[in-house]
Amino acid sequence: MYRIYDGAKIINRANLRIGNYSQIDDFVFFNCGQESIIGSFVHISSFTSIIGGGKFYMDHFSGLSAGCRIITGSDDFMGGGLTNPTVPSKYTNVKQSSIKIGKHAIIGTNVTILPGVTIGEGAAVGAGAIVRKNLEPWTIYTGIDCKPLKARSSTKILQLEKELLEDMKLTMTSIFEL
Repeated sequence: MYRIYDGAKIINRANLRIGNYSQIDDFVFFNCGQESIIGSFVHISSFTSIIGGGKFYMDHFSGLSAGCRIITGSDDFMGGGLTNPTVPSKYTNVKQSSIKIGKHAIIGTNVTILPGVTIGEGAAVGAGAIVRKNLEPWTIYTGIDCKPLKARSSTKILQLEKELLEDMKLTMTSIFEL
């Protein structure tokens, strides 16, 4: 019971697992690469692209705002191979990685997340940031260079999650524990 709008473009859909009550909006481009797992109550907004051919994971209650760029792999720019997707893979040196977005993490508009990054549970990233390294749980990050601003409270969020799951008679295990 999830929704993928007709205007979303999903490549390698066989590699995608998506939980209940999640939504992928129109105009999302999603190359599911090696493996893509999206938990329940996840939202991926319009004009987001998830590319690179690597692994992608979003845990429950997380979200990507409009225009995010999630990159799970990259060409070798140091001269280790030919570059661009039109070249057969035996002549390239693409480095595929994974992106992990923790439960309750929220990613602001036009954020770029580079390969190999883990976004901690409950982290919030302000609009326009470039995420190059792992982010700590329950911390708010801002600016192009994605610096920590302050702690984010988990108390009310986790209480509301508990109430919602009780009301809906649901139980959930983190996608990272499956």
